[in-house]
Amino acid sequence: MNKNLVAICFFMLAATIGLGAFGAHALKKLADIEAQQSFETAVRYQFYGTMILLIVAFLTEIKVRMVRVWIRVFGLGMVLFSGSIYGLVLGKIMHLDWRFLGPVTPLGGAIMILSLTMLGIHFVRNPSQ
Repeated sequence: MNKNLVAICFFMLAATIGLGAFGAHALKKLADIEAQQSFETAVRYQFYGTMILLIVAFLTEIKVRMVRVWIRVFGLGMVLFSGSIYGLVLGKIMHLDWRFLGPVTPLGGAIMILSLTMLGIHFVRNPSQ
């Protein structure tokens, strides 16, 4: 088990719950339904990603240093995907032109997909890990 990664995941889960509560309650008064749904999508994918990282942290068969690059790439994808959606929604609420974040969302998603594929390949090539 990687204690540092586990700790980070628990902080990320706490943030996910807080953001989810914000989206479910405060955001209803501030944003239209489309923005609320987008925000919910960001929270959901942040949760999925955090759970994936938590699973990896508890896999005792693998050496975390072997997948350290993967963890960083996947984390970057999560930040880009969910973070850009949070930014777009909050920009809309604050009447800021943050449309430049629009292309960041699919880039973050693609990075997440690529990193999961990398991890899958790692396990195929190293079945004993």
